[in-house]
Parts: sequence; structure tokens; C-alpha cells
Amino acid sequence: MKLLIIEDDASLREVMCRALRSEGYIVETASTFFEAQDKIAGYNYECIMLDIMLPDGNGLTLLRHIKALDKGDRVIIISARDSIDDKVEGLELGADDYLAKPFYMAELSARIKSVLRRGNNGVAQTMSTGNITLFVSERRATIGDAPLPLLKKEFDILLYFMQRPNHIVDKAVLAESVWGDHVDMADNFSFVYAQVKNLRKKLSDAGATMNIKAIYGFGYKLTEVNE
Repeated sequence: MKLLIIEDDASLREVMCRALRSEGYIVETASTFFEAQDKIAGYNYECIMLDIMLPDGNGLTLLRHIKALDKGDRVIIISARDSIDDKVEGLELGADDYLAKPFYMAELSARIKSVLRRGNNGVAQTMSTGNITLFVSERRATIGDAPLPLLKKEFDILLYFMQRPNHIVDKAVLAESVWGDHVDMADNFSFVYAQVKNLRKKLSDAGATMNIKAIYGFGYKLTEVNE
């Protein structure tokens, strides 16, 4: 699951980022209003942690923008302003939760999980394509009735493709979506090739009716095996 932290305090942003990544989330960050606006316009996030006091803009304005895009991103406001008026305004604008600073990382984690559960109506989300089924909240995959053991990044890659069946995915877009901000530090995309290659072999060996096809010069596409 991919999260975005919008927070101008560098030390708090780093602590949040490290804690959430240790729980297996893909975490991106933004420290300014305009940086956050660019990320929200270009990418989807399961949950956004939004500081409403940003150096170059009001976080509540950014919240209105997020909700206007109607992409389904969940929003938790994090703010040192703990007044009832701020909470009411944020929640009325569409925030899913409000967490006052200072807070414990364990509480933030619990709030994120609660917001994501509410987004799925408390039901374990499943996705199926061909004979592949992903149990998203459990991070579990099956081929038919048989379990398909996947490493974390292999699961994330397969989930990304199953959300876009028969769509060509550029390798750079795939890398940014699955690996997050750190992909900018990579010299090449050899790590993407390696992970996709391993995933394709696992799908093939397990008898999946769908697999990831390389489209020369463009990227990859999840398609039927015989196509």
C-alpha cells in the first residue's frame, strides 16, 4: 500500500517515514504545498497524512483539492492545531481522521489501518484476473485454489498490474509506483527487470492463465498466457 506524508518538519517526516516503511508500506513524502500538489495530481495513494500548516500554503486548501480530484485517497490530518474548530472544518471538508501533534507512531499506524479498513467497508479486498486471486488486505495470492508464495515487492508488482489488466505499463512508472521516492537514486532499472522476471517465472510455474508480457520499447502488460 502506498502512502504520502505531507509534512514540513523534516525530523518528524523522517520518523514517520521510517516507522511506516518498517511496517511494509511504500511511503513518499512532500514538504511543501506545491510539491504535495504535484504528487497528488500525478499518483494515487491509499492514504495521505496531511499537515494543515505548510510553509507555502494552507493544508485545508490542499484537502479541498484532493477531494475535488475524487480519486478515493484517504486523508488523515496531522496538526499541532488541536482546536475543535480545526477538527470540525477538516472533517467537514472530507478528511477521514484528525490526529493532533505530538502523537505516538503506534497511534498513527493504528489510525491508518482503521481508515483503510473503513475504505474497504471492513471486508478483505480481493481481486481476480484469470485464475489469479489476490487477497489484498492479507497480502496473499492464489492460483486457483493453490497458494502462490510471493515476496513483498513481487506482490506489489502483481497488484499494480492486476489493477491495470491489458494496459501497457512503462517500466519507469512501475518502478516509481512500487518503489516510491527512492527510485530516483537508481542508476538503471535492473532491479525492476529482476523482480518482474522472478514474478513471471513463479506465475508460469504455478500454471497461471495470465502473465506479464514484455512489450519491447514500451514496458510490460498483464495479459492472457496464449495471447
